[in-house]
Amino acid sequence: MTPEEITNLPYRPCVGVMLMNPGGGIFVGQRNDRHAEAWQMPQGGVDPGEAPKDAALRELWEETGVRADLVEIVAETDGWLPYDLPHDIVPVIWGGQFRGQEQKWFLMRFTGTDDQVNIATEHPEFTTWKWQHPNRLVAEIVPFKRAVYEQVLAAFQDHLS
Repeated sequence: MTPEEITNLPYRPCVGVMLMNPGGGIFVGQRNDRHAEAWQMPQGGVDPGEAPKDAALRELWEETGVRADLVEIVAETDGWLPYDLPHDIVPVIWGGQFRGQEQKWFLMRFTGTDDQVNIATEHPEFTTWKWQHPNRLVAEIVPFKRAVYEQVLAAFQDHLS
């Protein structure tokens, strides 16, 4: 695909979850489809007709095993935050239909215990997980998502301990 063709593609609607534990740590998982370290917070597409909040709770469950009754929604981004995929990845992901994603982010407080996190889900996305300090979050994220993660941190900074 040419750069011009990619620029004309739409963004895929997506949600992201910043899951914060009582100590202020943020959940990040090591992606299972990468050969190099690539940590990220839970995220995924919004199904047709699905409300973003419902999509966020569904994605959280599908990727971490954390049930909706174990979280409190603290905040959400005002708008949608877009990011572009690297051009070489666009034809491979989502059948080349999207240039990247636009994400609605939710900050959720985890009220459960670590043993209630289970990344061995039906369709695992992570090989391991940890609670990361917000100040170290962006440095471990794949470069093309870092600007979005900086925006998410800025949007939720008043709620982070």
